[in-house]
Amino acid sequence: MNVAVVGAGAVGCYYGFLLARAGHAVTLIGRPALVAAVRSDGLVLESAAGAGFAPVQATTDGNGVAGADLVLVCVKSGDTEAAGALIAPHLGRSATILSLQNGVDNAERLAAVLGRPVVPVAVYVATAMAGPGRVRHNGRGDLILGASETSERIAAALTAAGAPTTVSARALDALWGKLIMNCAYNALSALTQLPYGRLVQGEGVVDSMTDVVRECVAVAEAAGVSVPPDIFDSVMALSRTMADQRSSTAQDLARGRPSEIDHLNGYVVRKGAALGVPTPANRMLHTLVKLVEQRGGV
Repeated sequence: MNVAVVGAGAVGCYYGFLLARAGHAVTLIGRPALVAAVRSDGLVLESAAGAGFAPVQATTDGNGVAGADLVLVCVKSGDTEAAGALIAPHLGRSATILSLQNGVDNAERLAAVLGRPVVPVAVYVATAMAGPGRVRHNGRGDLILGASETSERIAAALTAAGAPTTVSARALDALWGKLIMNCAYNALSALTQLPYGRLVQGEGVVDSMTDVVRECVAVAEAAGVSVPPDIFDSVMALSRTMADQRSSTAQDLARGRPSEIDHLNGYVVRKGAALGVPTPANRMLHTLVKLVEQRGGV
């Protein structure tokens, strides 16, 4: 396939690397520093197995999606509409568009801009940029892909490339499950700059996370979303399977960049208000992260 990655940060670079290594033609659309590094030295993946290299194309321009069979949209949630406007004039009719983004409403928002279907994807991977053109893989990498005419074929290609992928008609439920994970960890990891394994050892942290999860579940159920009854067990398991990972929000605040908190705890607060569900724990975390953002980071 011809593959374009829109928003080539840690997630986009990771899946772009896997697909390029598997023989697909990959074009990354990202910031100038990334583009310069990739054009000079290719895309590098660092992992426990060592460092690997994959040849990819890179550009800052939305026309990088021209001719793509598959488009992976990996921008921050706040950039969804802008990314859609950037690529809309260049998309081919037969291209399949996937939203590999945090939050639960990005595929819907992107589809509204593009005027065509967008497939939601729940992403379970721990990655971070180790420098321009260098992505570090810290754990997992599996995906749950929403149902579409091309989803089974794309899932097979991703799985063959090293990203285990399943197709589900209830991908939105999976996205809510991931949202709950993010609401439990992201803000607390960001405010403390601690990885998950150390974070949960703090006094009162697990109780606070329990409050956050309960609110999220209440909002999800009020919205008609099915949440697994063992969701809190899954939340706590993440502190073991990704013990050394700091949240994407923590990485954003450390770099002085805007985070996605408005689309994580902030989304739960807004949705709860609309549905009449109180969310004080989520509101507090959202407020604290916004305060840190306003002062320029941690």
